[in-house]
Amino acid sequence: MDLKIIYFDLPFWRAEISRLPLFIANIDFKDFRPSDDEWDYAKENGKMEDGTIIPFSELPVLSINGESVAQTMAIARICGKLGGMYPEDIIEAGKVDQIVIAVENINALLSPSMKESDPLKKKAMRKELTSNELPTYFGYLQDILDTNHSGWFVGDSMTIADLAVWSLLGWIASGVIDDISAEVIRPFDGLVGLYNEINKNPRVRAWKIKTYDHDKVRDDEYSFGVPDSI
Repeated sequence: MDLKIIYFDLPFWRAEISRLPLFIANIDFKDFRPSDDEWDYAKENGKMEDGTIIPFSELPVLSINGESVAQTMAIARICGKLGGMYPEDIIEAGKVDQIVIAVENINALLSPSMKESDPLKKKAMRKELTSNELPTYFGYLQDILDTNHSGWFVGDSMTIADLAVWSLLGWIASGVIDDISAEVIRPFDGLVGLYNEINKNPRVRAWKIKTYDHDKVRDDEYSFGVPDSI
């Protein structure tokens, strides 16, 4: 099977929930991260220079045996199934989907402040997010996690739902979003535990070492821009 994931050179959750299931399962795929010039060409022409179609002129895109599939959730389902991290049971599959969509909703909450150019307005928006919207959503996620009693969102093992939350929390904990501190996550012990547990996974650690900045944080650990624990 010829697999290629196309996304920017970032450890962002939209791509990580598809990249990681393949890597963890030792499934070969091309991890293609277009340059600015390559992406400009794709936006102008609706395809990459090698002919790979880019539906909707958005990334990520999965090319599977030459066929393009767009949209984060669609790609994640395919890669999750291939990597054994997406359930066959329709109820459990729905429970995985609801978590990934919740992460998309949190991302949408953050988006307006990302686009705000006025620093005072941006700061006020981030204060509101930290005080209200983010803790509310994290509380919802914590409740679902607690209900499952396994330490994972669905079933007894890691799924793409867990990877989506892990990557989102890492983005927030990294401190790259001005005026949103990792402290907003700390009250939610279950989410913190999930984040730290996934960070300890040997294949996740190997992915971080292989793919991102090799900045040692301890003798045997590397970071890709987020702390190893929160």
